[in-house]
Amino acid sequence: MSRRPAALLALGAAVTVVALTLAGCTTRVADPPGKVQVVASTDVYGSLATAIGGSFVTVTSIIDDPAKDPHEYQADARTQLAISRAQIVVENGGGYDDFVDTMLSASGNTKATVVNAVTLSGYDAKAAGFNEHVFYDYPTVGKVIDALAAEFITADPSHSATYADRGGKLRIQLNTLENSEKNLAATTTGVGAAITEPVPNYVLQALGMKIVTPTAFSEAIEQSTDAPATVLEQTLATLRNGDAKVLVYNVQTSGPQTDAVLAAAKKAAVPAVPVSETLPSGFTYIEWQKGVLATIAQALAT
Repeated sequence: MSRRPAALLALGAAVTVVALTLAGCTTRVADPPGKVQVVASTDVYGSLATAIGGSFVTVTSIIDDPAKDPHEYQADARTQLAISRAQIVVENGGGYDDFVDTMLSASGNTKATVVNAVTLSGYDAKAAGFNEHVFYDYPTVGKVIDALAAEFITADPSHSATYADRGGKLRIQLNTLENSEKNLAATTTGVGAAITEPVPNYVLQALGMKIVTPTAFSEAIEQSTDAPATVLEQTLATLRNGDAKVLVYNVQTSGPQTDAVLAAAKKAAVPAVPVSETLPSGFTYIEWQKGVLATIAQALAT
């Protein structure tokens, strides 16, 4: 199971059918009075919105469980109703979660403000090799925090001081996370890392680590295809010959080739660090990313 752009793009047609069906639904559920209505594509962005908005916002995260497979995702009445009423929609962008735009268009909601992380990042989403997993890029996350705080203030000026304060505190936590990243880079710069997918690459690059696995391998796994046998062999060799000091793998993806890489890492005594594209149960965004950095540091210290 994997969460990758190709899979997310494939949701569009099914989502449109469901959305159009639900558009005729006459059953209405009252919104909590006075709350800003927010829909996020995943609980990663939902966590940021909740941290800033607190009890003054209602946040619906479309993908909110590691067990939810976008290959099989179907819009339900609750989600479609939420997006039809949303004042603010938060998406990753860059082709990662285009189903959100499909649902929003089908809902007829033309008033919602869309906060798009890739757009805010300043990266060129059309550039060759663009990595759409910008939720692992802390500077981009900081821009999302600022944008959300500003949009909440616009939507609900009566609580502007609270939104500004909570956004500022979240920014401080993110700055602490970035400082931890910089401090860890003192020991990780130049260290070889094997990956199964480019999900964590923004963090690995900020840590100065050298990704030693062939790009063709991680791209194939991300697109749910098998890498050529020669590419798989090159990947396994990075673990056998010591080029890779750590394996960072997407725990939400499985298959014969990723299993082979994990087995090779275990045989070579190369520590494996799991990463994901949704939050572990009960974690906030900051807690989740602190755990990622701590696990990488621990793995390299053994």
